[in-house]
Amino acid sequence: MHPFCCVPPVPVSPGVKLNEIVGGGISGILYKWVNYGRGWRPRWFALHDGVLSYYKIHGPDRIILSRETERGAKVIGEDSIRRLDRSSTSSSSSSQSNGHHLPRKPIGEIHLKVSSVRESRSDDRRFSIFSGTKRLHLRAETREDRAAWVEALQATKEMFPRMSTSEMVGPGDTAAAVAVSTERLRQRLQQEGVSEAAIADSERIVRTEFEVLHKQLVLLKQKQTLLLDTLQGSASESDDYNEPQDPAEDETDDDENMYFDTRDFLSSSSFKSSGSDFQRSEAGSDDEDDYPMDGIDTSMKSVGISYPYVRRRKKLPDPVEKEKGVSLWSMIKDNIGKDLTKVCLPVYFNEPLSSLQKCFEDLEYSYLIDRAYEWGKRGNSLMRILSVAAFAVSGYASTDGRSCKPFNPLLGETYEADYPDKGLRFFSEKVSHHPMVVACHCEGTGWRFWADSNLKSKFWGRSIQLDPVGVLTLEFDDGEVFQWSKVTTSIYNLILGKLYCDHYGTMRIQGNNEYSCKLKFKEQSIIDRNPHQVQGVVQDRSGRTVATLFGKWDESMHYVMGDCFGKGKGSENFSEAHLLWKRSKPPKFPTRYNFTRFAITLNELTPGLKEKLPPTDSRLRPDQRCLENGEYERANAEKLRLEQRQRQARKMQESGWKPRWFVKDKATDTYRYTGGYWESRDKGNWDGCPDIFGQVPNDLMITD
Repeated sequence: MHPFCCVPPVPVSPGVKLNEIVGGGISGILYKWVNYGRGWRPRWFALHDGVLSYYKIHGPDRIILSRETERGAKVIGEDSIRRLDRSSTSSSSSSQSNGHHLPRKPIGEIHLKVSSVRESRSDDRRFSIFSGTKRLHLRAETREDRAAWVEALQATKEMFPRMSTSEMVGPGDTAAAVAVSTERLRQRLQQEGVSEAAIADSERIVRTEFEVLHKQLVLLKQKQTLLLDTLQGSASESDDYNEPQDPAEDETDDDENMYFDTRDFLSSSSFKSSGSDFQRSEAGSDDEDDYPMDGIDTSMKSVGISYPYVRRRKKLPDPVEKEKGVSLWSMIKDNIGKDLTKVCLPVYFNEPLSSLQKCFEDLEYSYLIDRAYEWGKRGNSLMRILSVAAFAVSGYASTDGRSCKPFNPLLGETYEADYPDKGLRFFSEKVSHHPMVVACHCEGTGWRFWADSNLKSKFWGRSIQLDPVGVLTLEFDDGEVFQWSKVTTSIYNLILGKLYCDHYGTMRIQGNNEYSCKLKFKEQSIIDRNPHQVQGVVQDRSGRTVATLFGKWDESMHYVMGDCFGKGKGSENFSEAHLLWKRSKPPKFPTRYNFTRFAITLNELTPGLKEKLPPTDSRLRPDQRCLENGEYERANAEKLRLEQRQRQARKMQESGWKPRWFVKDKATDTYRYTGGYWESRDKGNWDGCPDIFGQVPNDLMITD
């Protein structure tokens, strides 16, 4: 039997008009995941005009179904047909006594225009719909029903980009809608002595042109209505839409372990580790060490390297001007579906850091790599990879509360960071414009770190999804190498509510020796009482779990020896947990950008530094410097000037332009540092470094 149960199948060929697919709508019963207490609950779903609405079918708020209300709709599933038949019989007698049906009020809606549909790989009846801000988990009665629903949803979604005037406006509608009077035209032509045949031909031309114009206006109005419904729909979504998600669908097929509530363990009385003080009061002098050792296991306190103290600034300059408000709506409505790296935004949406500097910000807790190096020297490979895993997570801590966009570097732009107080030297360069690729190289005590990064972004209307492309490599002097890739980042509530970001997905840290590590970043739900959880395991070559990690990417990471997430394992094992990493306290002088104390130092021009920098360094970029100084009008003007110069970047790249300090390794398809930068810096020789920013006024170079 066909999944539509004797209803003619929905054609999905490209030649079929959108109205023929969704004209009367598609409806039927699907089971929606509510929460762990209530499980899967049946809901009546109706697809109409690109909007999937759902209703309760039990209780006082249930929908009243009948053949009359579902007239013209294609009903999926035998159970849906039976319920519709039963409801039609009961509602017929009810309507005779009451005289009317209850109103059809959906408890939730999803706009397919900005949503994606995904089938489950582990259950042939389940699928999910991601709206850009949250995921709806659904289950059909049969495999055939799921196939029919997914086919209909995909067909409807795919028709939106191909909507044409002829599809949206029927040929008969326009003539009736457009009543064009040509009487004045006829009279004028008669005065000129034009023949009747020519007059009639002129009238046909005028009517045809007005019909075309009318079709275009109708199409624009329909698109505007759809856009408004999509972006404003979040304000009217009901509590049922915000119910907890089923996390099983978000797990990969090989992830069989359930999530433990990290905060419950860290705050429980059974958690005796000295690392449990990660939420203690952070009052004290701002000159306190950024990376305190209190709370660290005794055996770890002796592992590390001492570096000299360097005094750095602790606040940004006071703004010169008052910041002006800007309409986010006016920027968003014209950019749905576009790559954000190619969208020109005013500086009000930026933070005074470039993507090159953001790469270095990931190395804020580089002491964890120093500690990993020392553990390896002592022959403890397990503690080495645990420290590397903590470092891989720590780079996300600075993103908490950060909603502004870093500056997109110009082609050939560079950034150096000589931090003797951290025992490292870092260098990065923008090596490609399309696609936008940033490469970096860092040298520490006994280790080297390099990476190239490209972001694939998707703008959903209410959220932005950023998928990193690239591999991060950490190599120790003894030959041990670790590689991993970053997880997906999304920024939510672009239209309504408080902006926030979340990181989710699986990070696999591969080593070339004995151990490897897998970390799972849990995706945050709308009512998650314990967000930002990270859990993982370290495994040996045989696949045996030798250590368990847990924590939060914005707070701390702990480890326990052995497998604590295995079947039959309980929370008692966490009483032996040890602290690996804890986030540094916030700055004494907060910034509107929610910078960490480390981020505040990244764009600083210390005395004598300007004379040593190449003309391509991000600190010399005028629009970024103006934004840091609070000169917003000047910053916008400089940003526009630089973007006009940057339009030549693609031509430069196509004409054979090559990076100055990096070369692409064809074998690995990654960029590697060629050397020579620090030697040129020592000599003050920047031959071959173009003046990409143009003339930079001296009054912008404020030093602290």
